[in-house]
Amino acid sequence: MRAVVQRVTEASVSVDGQTIGELDLPTGRQGLVALIGVTHDDTTDHAARLADKIWRLRILDAGDEGRERSAADVNAPILVISQFTLYANTAKGRRPSWSAAAPGPVAAPLVDAVTTALRDAGATVATGAFGADMDVRLVNDGPVTLVLEV
Repeated sequence: MRAVVQRVTEASVSVDGQTIGELDLPTGRQGLVALIGVTHDDTTDHAARLADKIWRLRILDAGDEGRERSAADVNAPILVISQFTLYANTAKGRRPSWSAAAPGPVAAPLVDAVTTALRDAGATVATGAFGADMDVRLVNDGPVTLVLEV
């Protein structure tokens, strides 16, 4: 599994003009947007490990103690969005190949498993809609953007 994680001060996702997921962040607070990609050999164990990495990743602003904090440390909300294009192969030509991305029946339950693992850990999680044409809006803070793989 692969995730692109961004530290944000605003984030929402909408389908057909209707907001379906949004981070409720007061001024000065940060949250995370996690775009999740799934490949053919991923498992629920991968989903659990990826969720733990996202939840404990120390990329939020340092507090009084002078060290970066994780979403777990400050109970920062997370917006999880499926993103099959994270497994695009662009090595040849100008047309991406999507063959490394798992098909929907494999990927959807694993993206749900990431969401469930985050919630089980205590996270407040908003989501997109698997397979939908989504409009994602965010304000990347920093900017901080990391690629995680398990």
